[in-house]
Amino acid sequence: MLAGTLLFTGIAVFIIGLNIAEQLYPNYSVSLNCVSDLGATCHGTICKTIQPSAMIFNSTIFLAGIFVSIAAYLIRIEFNSRAFAISLALSGIGTMCVGIFPESAGHIHVLAALVAFAFGGLSAITAFAFLRPLFSYISVLLGLMALIALALIILDEDIGLGAGGMERLVIYPILIWALGFGGYLMHYFQEIPQNKND
Repeated sequence: MLAGTLLFTGIAVFIIGLNIAEQLYPNYSVSLNCVSDLGATCHGTICKTIQPSAMIFNSTIFLAGIFVSIAAYLIRIEFNSRAFAISLALSGIGTMCVGIFPESAGHIHVLAALVAFAFGGLSAITAFAFLRPLFSYISVLLGLMALIALALIILDEDIGLGAGGMERLVIYPILIWALGFGGYLMHYFQEIPQNKND
């Protein structure tokens, strides 16, 4: 139950923080601005930090990464799914690093975001091995959506949505999956004592 609670709480706090940071950032565009612009906005060699948006974004995404990483460890013990646990842990570590290394950190930030995105999508897909239908199918679908959108970003294709819009096509399916998975875990662990008594 702790794993599900941590996962749900960390992601929920980040979603709320993301929305607050967007509202407090002057003239922020979900299409034109990258998500990470909230932590630090860089154009070429010129970087600026808009407060309190940067503090809110960086702190909540870092917290989400910690909670996801701890949840991955706890899930590894319960479900004995190494591929899933590694994917989720790497996604959590990448997410933490996005908060530690904002856009002003250059290539380190790009690598951290890529790790968070790629392994977030892979986590949703590899969870299929132990999830029950119908959520198992939804999990794979959300993971594939995130990875396809990530591939389009790598190919420099924004399908008319802009850089920020494309990033959200990667991030939102992962966040929706993580919230659902956190809820699934909380329900799963509540059911265990009842099953043992049957």
